[in-house]
Amino acid sequence: MNTKTQKIVMTALLAALACVATMIIRIPSPLRGYLNLGDCVVLISGWMLSPAHGFLAAGIGSALADVFSGYVVYAPATFVIKGLMAVIACFGFRLLNKKLGSLPSGIISGTAAELVMVLGYYVFEGLLYGFVPSAVNIPANAMQGLAGLIVGVVLIKLFDKSKIIHE
Repeated sequence: MNTKTQKIVMTALLAALACVATMIIRIPSPLRGYLNLGDCVVLISGWMLSPAHGFLAAGIGSALADVFSGYVVYAPATFVIKGLMAVIACFGFRLLNKKLGSLPSGIISGTAAELVMVLGYYVFEGLLYGFVPSAVNIPANAMQGLAGLIVGVVLIKLFDKSKIIHE
């Protein structure tokens, strides 16, 4: 990707994929939220795009899924949390890739990003519902993060073999 148009198109494509992946499989969680596979696209956005483009793709796509699914109250928090996940995945991957290689870098940066997701939603839901009741969603969010990490790592390895280049 070397042109501004290509970067915008890739950002929009990953935002759309994040939205669809978030909405396609939804398993309700205890406090009105739901588990989904959108995190794999959030991580891929961080690994493939610049920090700014990754933030926008992950944040916009995931927040739109909340809006379209009737979870409007979550949309602003989702925009920030998922955007930050992409930024953490991006910087973590770039920092570690030269020393460790792509697979360990993806696992470590993705794990850090998913920890931010779990903590971010705990804080947000804690403000909404109280911190003690919100703790019930920590295991569910952690499972979602693990699934997103596994699928994301598998997909990014397939993209690497297909010669899809990181920005």
